[in-house]
Amino acid sequence: MLSPFPLDTISRTPKSASPQTDKPTLLIVDDEDGPRQSLKIVFKDEYNILLASDGIAALECIRKNKVHVAVLDILMTGMSGVELLKQLKELDPTIEAIMLTAYETIETARQALRYGACDYLNKPFDIPTMRAAVARAVEKHRVADSIHETNRKLLQLQQEIQDQKLQEEMIRTKGEIYASVLHDINSPLTVISGFIEIITHSMENTASVDGEKLETIKGDLSKLNSQVGRCFEISQRYLSFLRQGGTKSDARVGVNQMLADIRELLLRHPSAQGHKLTVHTLEEDVVAEINGTDLLQILLNLTINALQATSAAHGVEIRGKLLRHPLDLNQLHDSPTERFINRENFLNRAPILAISVQDNGPGISPENMARLFETKFTTKPAGSGTGLGLHIVKRLATEANAGIHVQTKTGGGSVFTICMQTHV
Repeated sequence: MLSPFPLDTISRTPKSASPQTDKPTLLIVDDEDGPRQSLKIVFKDEYNILLASDGIAALECIRKNKVHVAVLDILMTGMSGVELLKQLKELDPTIEAIMLTAYETIETARQALRYGACDYLNKPFDIPTMRAAVARAVEKHRVADSIHETNRKLLQLQQEIQDQKLQEEMIRTKGEIYASVLHDINSPLTVISGFIEIITHSMENTASVDGEKLETIKGDLSKLNSQVGRCFEISQRYLSFLRQGGTKSDARVGVNQMLADIRELLLRHPSAQGHKLTVHTLEEDVVAEINGTDLLQILLNLTINALQATSAAHGVEIRGKLLRHPLDLNQLHDSPTERFINRENFLNRAPILAISVQDNGPGISPENMARLFETKFTTKPAGSGTGLGLHIVKRLATEANAGIHVQTKTGGGSVFTICMQTHV
């Protein structure tokens, strides 16, 4: 017999092309008017030309226009061509820049390349060389634009796929939640059905009901109303979960009241018939940091599972224990006979309340032990089990930052222990 728990994509608003033409835009920056006008004459038929006499004016052009290629004189009064290149690239990294200089040095060439210049020409330059350099820069810009657009479409497609996956996941999750509602409400409805059958039997062929029988029926009706209230509470909890995404306010509940409720709920439950159910309350009541209905649901699911461990007569015990020290999780190993669920989110802070549900049934096989908390996994015959009981237990425990310890032994039964924070 087992012992209980041993206790970088840049977002940018596209700039419109010049209203005069759809041709590529070429910006020419030089503090001398002669070179500016000469280049304008050379390229006016092929490109939309913008002229600037200094760095400040050039940056203003870039802010107002979509520029494809910029020809920059390195040696200018005020802002140098290299400094302009640096700021130009910060404003729009897609602009290709050709640097011009009459005083070439290794250092200026190195700086220009470091800041992203695509070409470097000396003054005086010949027209064919300049035409070829600008053509290469325009082509490089087009290729970069094509790559950027392809990447944008790819990212958009990936986002659409991700959104679709998210929608499918939401639909699947809602399906699980609705199934959980039906599963959760089924247990109290079973008890309600039992009460109604008892009351109906008491009323059959009876002209009047009074005395002790009347008191019994009143008591049964009170319990019936309690079960109806619990069904309402469960349904409201799940509807709230759907609306708010599962967010819950800080909740606390007296443990002994929960244990008394479990005993009451299962007193006439079909699963308890023919078996021995013992519920031990704590000598000193404590307050657990968990929603009351959630704790009730966890204990109800674990206990019904224990009662249904075998059809042969067996015993199930529920008991609680207050642990004054944190758990040594290193001693709780996952194996074919032991598991600890929600290890990563468990608040291992003393004092800890450990409530165990123990049975002396046949135990759990290693292959079933590994799948216990999977959605819709059940060992019951087809049509007689939903496989949601332990999945619900795991979800509710996780929401409360609680841990679940499972021990089993072939022929020696199983122990499920829920470990949670207490309010001191």
